[in-house]
Amino acid sequence: MNRARCWRAVSDGIRVAVKVTPRARAGAVGGLAASADGPRLRIAVTAAPEDGRASAAACIALARALDLPAGAVALHAGGASRAKILHISGAPAGLAARLDALATPPTAPESPP
Repeated sequence: MNRARCWRAVSDGIRVAVKVTPRARAGAVGGLAASADGPRLRIAVTAAPEDGRASAAACIALARALDLPAGAVALHAGGASRAKILHISGAPAGLAARLDALATPPTAPESPP
C-alpha cells in the first residue's frame, strides 16, 4: 500500500487495506484511518467479531458501497484482526476511482456569509 492510497492493484482486481469497527451502532463505509502500515478504509459493521461474522459483514458492506455483487469482495488477510486486507475482483481501473471516492471524506457545505 502506498502512502496516498489504501489500495493497490493486483492482476485480478484490487486489494484494499481496511479498518473494521465491529458492533457499531450503524454500518458505514468511508473515510480513512491512520495506521502504522499506512491509511486504511474505515468500515463499520453491526456484526460481532465472533466466528468471522464481522469480516463477512465488512466484505458485504464494501461490495454494497461499490455497487458490486457480494461475492466480488473476499477476505484476503487479517481474519482475527480489525486491520484486514480485502480482495475485490474486477477491473482495477474501474474500481480505483470508486475506492478513492469512498476514501475521501465528504466536504462540508460552505456556511452562508
